[in-house]
Amino acid sequence: MFIIVLIVLVVLIVAVIAMYNGLVRANVRVDEAWSDITVQLKRRADLIPNLVNTVKGYAAHEKGVFEEVTAARSSMLGAGSPAEAAKAENQFQAAMKSIFAVAEAYPELKANQNFADLQAELSDTEDKIQASRRFYNGSARDLNTKIKVFPTSIIASLFGYKTREFFEVDDAENAAIQKPTDVNFN
Repeated sequence: MFIIVLIVLVVLIVAVIAMYNGLVRANVRVDEAWSDITVQLKRRADLIPNLVNTVKGYAAHEKGVFEEVTAARSSMLGAGSPAEAAKAENQFQAAMKSIFAVAEAYPELKANQNFADLQAELSDTEDKIQASRRFYNGSARDLNTKIKVFPTSIIASLFGYKTREFFEVDDAENAAIQKPTDVNFN
């Protein structure tokens, strides 16, 4: 009888250890995914001053657009959570829409190689941000599922694991259709 109790106890301990380690791995994956997002957001934020300075040379009177982009960049760099980053992302998308609308009004700017290179780098970074967001949201989904599923939920609550929020951004295409950018050269 003692051996059966001992075997059951060992199996339970191994199961608890396996569940705990699964939670740790999932939590580390979410942290890594969030780090990837912040790296890409920082890279994009570092590209913005160069892009703004290039456009400034052609459209110096568009001060409001540049201030909007600068404010969006600051918000992005200051974001500490997915919700803050999503809010900053929405602000940034609106600001970039404005700066590219200004660029459309200056054919010589669109032909500028530096501007074209910056625009290509920004586009590449946007693709990386989307991929990082998908990875983060998938990792958060996996962790949240582990935290909510029985019996792992018991282990998660014992060790204080909390669900993670998703990185959700407003649908930029719908926002663009609903509120087009105003470009005013007065």
